[in-house]
Amino acid sequence: MIEAPRFTREPGSTHARDPRLPESSPNRLQRNNFDLLRLIFASIVCLVHAYQLSGFRQLSWIAKAFSSAVAVKGFFVVSGFLIFLSYDRSKSWGGYAEKRIRRIYPAYFTVVTFTAVSLAAISSKPLSDYFSVVWLKYLAANLSFLNFLQLTVPGVFESNKLAAVNGALWTLKIEVMFYIAVPFFSMLFRRFGRWPTLLATYCGSVLYVGFCEVLAQRTGSGLYRELVNQLPGQLSYFMTGAALYYYRPWLEKYVRYLAVAAILILLAHRSTSLPLFEPAALGIVVVVAALYFHLGNFGKYGDFSYGVYILHFPMIQLLIDRGWFQQNPGYFLAATVTGTLFGAVLLWHGVEKRFLPRHSHYVEASTPVSAVN
Repeated sequence: MIEAPRFTREPGSTHARDPRLPESSPNRLQRNNFDLLRLIFASIVCLVHAYQLSGFRQLSWIAKAFSSAVAVKGFFVVSGFLIFLSYDRSKSWGGYAEKRIRRIYPAYFTVVTFTAVSLAAISSKPLSDYFSVVWLKYLAANLSFLNFLQLTVPGVFESNKLAAVNGALWTLKIEVMFYIAVPFFSMLFRRFGRWPTLLATYCGSVLYVGFCEVLAQRTGSGLYRELVNQLPGQLSYFMTGAALYYYRPWLEKYVRYLAVAAILILLAHRSTSLPLFEPAALGIVVVVAALYFHLGNFGKYGDFSYGVYILHFPMIQLLIDRGWFQQNPGYFLAATVTGTLFGAVLLWHGVEKRFLPRHSHYVEASTPVSAVN
């Protein structure tokens, strides 16, 4: 997760930077909707999971109105835009790494450990069986972003449709890999040129997805469809965000034509698959929405999107497991949203905010625009 930026160079930065890096339009870039978009994407994932995990027929409208897959792709576009910005504004690799760790890991560690310990209270196993090798494996795997190695803890959520404690954490693994990859891509930019590297990575990612989908159809194996969601399958969205960050003047010049073309491509993609163009089209729509339709500084109250994303899944699972509001899906949905948002606010003020640098715009809440982190 990255803070929505105020685009000012960090004083004293020693990070080597391409002199051709285009300058930002201050009015356009200092007033953005990145905070709002992330909250919307996280909320969409929460709503869709509430329907999918509960199976309530009355909530089927959620799946018709929203797509969690598109929301996650939108997250990756935003990450591509903001992570490369954060790297370019960092004083060193170490400074960049520190900012990323401080932003993502304290809340992640808190949620993983808290759920692992507290779920002992509802486990069907005695404490001696709950705090077992399986529990340790869950804790170790999830704290190291390898949640696919152990999704469950003993005796918890076994009667639910899905027994996973927090199935949404798989994207955090990809996000961390993006963080690690950015310095590597920066070196490739200097060696081979920015545009060739961006284009080659984008096309390679699209080809990888197509190859996996062909194998999935031929073999019938669900493994290949799972691989689509992993790297390098998501790199096309990440690199689209990076390209739109680096070539902002080009976007500014042709924004109307690009926005219309992107919307038409996305509409056509619904009926006729356009895998080569869909990531770029989605990225354009997301970044244009972030930069060209300012709706207010939502970040001044804090960034609750990360908390919503990493808390909603166990919240839904707990409500289902306890059988609360099973006779009223509307109350179930309201409890999910309210409980998740309340937890996200507590997580922000109790953990996330405390680990941010002092110059963070979330810390300096009176600042009307966002500061780069």
